[in-house]
Amino acid sequence: MTTIVTGAAGFIGSNLVRALNERGERDIIAVDNLESADKFRNLVDCEIADFLDKRDFQSLLAAGEFDGDVKAIFHQGACSDTMETDGRYMMENNYQYSVELLDFCIEQDVPLIYASSAAVYGGSSTFREERTFESPLNVYGYSKFLFDQMVRRRLPDAGIQIAGFRYFNVYGRNEAHKSRMASVAWHFFNQFHGEGKVRPFRGSGGYEDGEQRRDFVAVEDVVKVNLWFLDHPQARGVFNVGTGRAQSFNDVAVATVNACRAARGESALSLAELRAQGTIEYREFPPALLGKYQHFTQADMSALKRIGYAAPFLSVEQGVAGYCGWLLKQQGGTWDSGTANA
Repeated sequence: MTTIVTGAAGFIGSNLVRALNERGERDIIAVDNLESADKFRNLVDCEIADFLDKRDFQSLLAAGEFDGDVKAIFHQGACSDTMETDGRYMMENNYQYSVELLDFCIEQDVPLIYASSAAVYGGSSTFREERTFESPLNVYGYSKFLFDQMVRRRLPDAGIQIAGFRYFNVYGRNEAHKSRMASVAWHFFNQFHGEGKVRPFRGSGGYEDGEQRRDFVAVEDVVKVNLWFLDHPQARGVFNVGTGRAQSFNDVAVATVNACRAARGESALSLAELRAQGTIEYREFPPALLGKYQHFTQADMSALKRIGYAAPFLSVEQGVAGYCGWLLKQQGGTWDSGTANA
């Protein structure tokens, strides 16, 4: 039987395909929309049974072509642009598409493991999987919120594993195609290599320069959570996936610069030292983000721990070091791989 990964050429999807390959899985149908053609590079080192355009996949699914032949669906496909203003497109792509897959999985008794988002919490200061704290600030967050609500209604009678993950700020390999929507770690790495400095936002939302805080989670950890649920089909529900520890953009900036310095044999510098020499230089907070920006996020990980997930998560210092090492290798740079596990 086959495993289907939607959004397979994307950031988290391609990392999932690679992790499934590492477990010996080859019967994988990769589903994606390659209008952004550069994403194909994310699958070059992966083994798949077939690739389907998202629209063709939807037609085949509706026609019954996959009936009785699917082991599990990892649904990672979505428009993740939080600045997208076409609400009709967002709801068709993120909500209706997900409902189609949910219907199929319930009818066919197929596990559905899908991507939600911490964007459902909006400007909340409490990030727990409860309706009281869910108030999205944009249509992207609303599309994810609405599908989570659908899952909650249908889960008690579904009889299958349905697991949704509210990803916090994920960073790591294979995100370059996201460009503007790529992680701050990716942007800082490229700023440092292009300009010799990184540019966090100036203070906003009551936070000092660069001190806005997010729950930054490495894609390696996100993949581990997905695969753990595949191995534990009794685990169901909607769960936060972060580290449970908010860290500042300054922390990411320092980790990025010091990872690159270590690759050149240079010693680590403190935030104060990097500021003093102009390596960290703050830029104005974008007016377009006013009222649409989460200045603080920190996943409440209680529900995931209660369900039995106990693996540790990488800190920003650990995860960003490993990520920068991978980015340097892609650019032909040198790297001491031991740094990533320090």
